Amino acid sequence: MNAVKTDEIRQTVREKYGRIAGGNGIGCCSGGGSGCCGSQIGDPGMISKGLGYSDDDVGAAPQGANLGLGCGNPTAIAALRPGEFVLDLGSGGGFDCFLAAGQVGETGHVIGVDMTPEMISKARANAEQGGYRNVEFRLGEIENLPVADGIIDVILSNCVINLSPDKARVFAEMFRVLKPGGRLAISDVVACGEMPEEIRRDMALYTGCIAGASPVSDIERMLADRGFVDIRVCPKDESKSFIRDWAPGTNVTDYVISATIEAVKPANVSLF
Repeated sequence: MNAVKTDEIRQTVREKYGRIAGGNGIGCCSGGGSGCCGSQIGDPGMISKGLGYSDDDVGAAPQGANLGLGCGNPTAIAALRPGEFVLDLGSGGGFDCFLAAGQVGETGHVIGVDMTPEMISKARANAEQGGYRNVEFRLGEIENLPVADGIIDVILSNCVINLSPDKARVFAEMFRVLKPGGRLAISDVVACGEMPEEIRRDMALYTGCIAGASPVSDIERMLADRGFVDIRVCPKDESKSFIRDWAPGTNVTDYVISATIEAVKPANVSLF
């Protein structure tokens, strides 16, 4: 993919999620049509429960942090421990960051990275509202993380990596910032069928977490190429029940499905 096309994709995604951040926080794309990673309409709490979050999860975060976006619950597979340092890629309003903050406690720390200024402002306001002292939000692209080498125990992400036009670079950056023995706990969409070219070229379906999905075999290869081990990509058939709502009237579930993605940076890898 050439640089012009890559920049066009990033700018389109940034503009789309900037508008979501500036909205009323009820679902996304409520005016109809595809164009975001999540249900088009509805209560964010109910949407999140359908993605695997509990009542306690939904009630724990500050009001406005949960935008009803995502395709799963990465905190459910992360097995976070007190004192761990956590990084959330594409942190949005901060929902997963605040859940992680409660699990790592005062001795832990959570960093959220998002490339949309409006989302960063919203998340910082949510953190202030909730009195969170162990969470911070940084503006940046997931292909060029504003995070030092080897300081992160766990990386979370919820339906964001598919939006990147350079996924191999994202996985390389993940490997760089993780401590030896650090791990990934990701929910994302993957391609489960040969996607027609007209879908691949549809920018609304790209920003809607559909057209940019990669096959499981490609994800496994990219992670292995970066040096990750214990790679597990597990598609979730039940996710088709909510993915079909992302593009009503289409056969999108023939082509994409939600999956959990886990991997580990080997413990014997040098930081340098």
